[in-house]
Amino acid sequence: MYSAIGMIELTSIARGIYATDLMLKTAYVEVVSATPVCPGKYIAIIKGDVGAVESSISVGVENAGEYLVDSFILANVHQGVFPAITATSMPDAIGALGIMECFSLASMIIAADAALKAADVQALELRLGSGLGGKAYFTFTGDVGAVEASIEAGKAIAIEKGLLVDVEVIPSPSEKLWESLF
Repeated sequence: MYSAIGMIELTSIARGIYATDLMLKTAYVEVVSATPVCPGKYIAIIKGDVGAVESSISVGVENAGEYLVDSFILANVHQGVFPAITATSMPDAIGALGIMECFSLASMIIAADAALKAADVQALELRLGSGLGGKAYFTFTGDVGAVEASIEAGKAIAIEKGLLVDVEVIPSPSEKLWESLF
């Protein structure tokens, strides 16, 4: 089990690939995602032990130079974040649907982690930038009260950073909507 996640976001794809290579050579970490995202940016998300992630992200930030947009290190990350980023989450049961949307990819991951830790909800998908004009969104499910509590926790993070677009809670989603989400 990995206990930390880290990310760098750059405005240069070339420098992003270069920095990612250095990050992977610095410490024993694994790539969660390393890819170009809209609008022409590059993100590298890694996971590993806290110390390894801190070392790796530090090297990434240092080598990103003027292309760095944002970065973060999140220790003790909720384990539901990893499958949500790779869209491999399948809920045990279908309940209310929570949706959070942010202008920042990094802020969305931190908000999703807070939402998952706030109540008994299950992550569905954490979409980061691709085809979204640089925005990100997070979907999750649980009972209505849990989804509302999670929305409030995640929303607080995004508002604090000034990067919230919108949040929605759908208490009883249509079956056809669920089919379109998977």
